[in-house]
Amino acid sequence: MIETKEITDSQRDKILGIIENHFNDLKSKEIAPAKLTRTLAAFANSVGGDLYLGIREKDANGIQNRTWIGFNDEEEANSHIQVFEELFPLSNQYSYTFLSHSNENGLILHISVKKNLAIVKASNGVVYKRRSSQNLPVTSDEALKRLELDKGISSFEDNTVNVPIDFVTDSLAVFQFMAEVIPTAEPEQWLRKQLLIRNNLPTVASVMLYSDTPQAALPKQSGIKIYRYKTKADEGTRETLDFVPQSIEGSAYNQVYEAVQATKEIIEKGKVLKETGLEDLKYPVKALHEIITNAVLHRDYSIASDIHIRVFDNRVEVISPGSLPGHVTVSNILEEQFARNGNMVRLINKFPNPPNQDVGEGLNTAFNEIAELKLKRPEIIELEHSVKVIIKHEVLASPEKVIMEYLENNYEIHNSTARELTGVKSADIIKTHFYRLKERGLIEMNPDPNKRGKNSTWILKK
Repeated sequence: MIETKEITDSQRDKILGIIENHFNDLKSKEIAPAKLTRTLAAFANSVGGDLYLGIREKDANGIQNRTWIGFNDEEEANSHIQVFEELFPLSNQYSYTFLSHSNENGLILHISVKKNLAIVKASNGVVYKRRSSQNLPVTSDEALKRLELDKGISSFEDNTVNVPIDFVTDSLAVFQFMAEVIPTAEPEQWLRKQLLIRNNLPTVASVMLYSDTPQAALPKQSGIKIYRYKTKADEGTRETLDFVPQSIEGSAYNQVYEAVQATKEIIEKGKVLKETGLEDLKYPVKALHEIITNAVLHRDYSIASDIHIRVFDNRVEVISPGSLPGHVTVSNILEEQFARNGNMVRLINKFPNPPNQDVGEGLNTAFNEIAELKLKRPEIIELEHSVKVIIKHEVLASPEKVIMEYLENNYEIHNSTARELTGVKSADIIKTHFYRLKERGLIEMNPDPNKRGKNSTWILKK
């Protein structure tokens, strides 16, 4: 049974004002269901999205007008739903909701699509991928392989590299690893058992982990570049570049530690202008370590681009090649786990003092440390072929300001939500801030009888 939900004037206006883009699409109910499956497949093969069915668009003198002309009832939408559910059954990946409004005609069918681990085809048997507001067919073998890599169905770390096996079996890196971890085994025998040598060729994972110079075999796609821009602008320029970008090479293990140390040294040399004069530029080293480790271990090694660490006057950016893999999205990245390079993640954890000591918890650790230091929450942005993490050199606003800003856009706030937003761990301290705001006549306890005790929330004073 599909739920029917009555929406407010504000919610209706937001839907009618939606900009069609990578994540949203609006369609008339007259469009053939089979054609609409292209949009649903494209969303599923990209990062997910929302389709609103029952909105007619008309251009009048260059101005786009939208009209709510929905289905007369649920039965009228049956032909659409039957086609959709054959290809996109109700599940965690797809949900269907009818939207109604007291002053509008009929029901809008809202279809919400989550990023899907599998490759999804439209009813014509073609795979589509969303790009901006277009559904682009994925037809060539190369494009399908690219999609498999993006979705984590296959991993480039399993590909072999055309170099002799002694590139990894006769290296200082592998001998040091074997001496510390498995002193009774021979490198070649052990690497073969781990499927890191296939058809007498080393895999990308073995080259990155156990070669002294992976960059000789994987040029332009296996190193790290560090930049220092003396600006707060959105982009750095040649004029604001403080020095020639620094290159970090070597095995994945060494890259992590060397990149963290180099970034730390660059940051410590920096000064930023504040109201009180020049101050040191500081960032939590542990958070930098976790974010850089995440970039090295989860990047897409099939893309010919290095990891870029860019230090600005007000932030650090870490850009890792490759989109987020599998079902991971910007919104669920702290809760969900998916290793694009599973062998690298597993095996680097066997090294002495592994960089990923808490496997799967790296970004959570980074976010928690930054919150404890009262710095603004890092921002994660998924670009077309990379993921950018931005660590801002900005102190979080006072807890009371954070609470008020949250309530400007949300009806209520719970103690746990306030703790998460402010980085304050103590529920009692947050409670103190709530009561201070209450004394100033700004907020009040939610009068809803169901919001009592542990469920109590605060709302803006009416």
